[in-house]
Amino acid sequence: MKIGIAADHAGFEQKQKLVQQLTEQGYAVTDYGAAKFDAADDYPDIIVPLGMALFHKEVDRGIAVCGSGVGVSVAANKIPGVRAALITESYSAHQGVEHDDMNLLCVGGRVIGPMLIWEIVQAYLNAKYDGGERFQRRLNKVIALENQFKS
Repeated sequence: MKIGIAADHAGFEQKQKLVQQLTEQGYAVTDYGAAKFDAADDYPDIIVPLGMALFHKEVDRGIAVCGSGVGVSVAANKIPGVRAALITESYSAHQGVEHDDMNLLCVGGRVIGPMLIWEIVQAYLNAKYDGGERFQRRLNKVIALENQFKS
C-alpha cells in the first residue's frame, strides 16, 4: 500500500516519527512536506500536494498532521476525491474506511500522543472498505454532492 503523509509545523515532529514507523512496517511512504520545520508555514499549503496525490491516485491512503487535526481536515475536504476526517480514537479510524471509504486520516499532533497516533494509524491502514450496498449508496451520494458544487 502506498501511503502519502504531510504535516505543518505543529505536526512536523509527529510526522517524522510516523514516516519512520511506517517505513519500518514495510509501507511505501511518500512525504509531501513539510520538508523542514518552519513555524510560519500554513496547513492549507501543506495539504494540497498530499490531497492532489490522492486525487490523482498516486497514493492509496494519506495521513495528515497539524496541531489539532482540524485545519488539515477542513482544507483537505475541499479537494475533489478526498474524504478526510479528524480521528482521535481507533474505532473511527477503521470504521471511517469500512463504511465511508475515508482515504485521508487527520490527527492532531498537539492533542494526542505518539502512542495513540500510532494505534489510530494502524487501525486506519488495516481497514478495508466494505463496499456493501448501503455503504456504496451513501458514498455515491457524497460523490454526487461533491460533483454538484464543482465550478
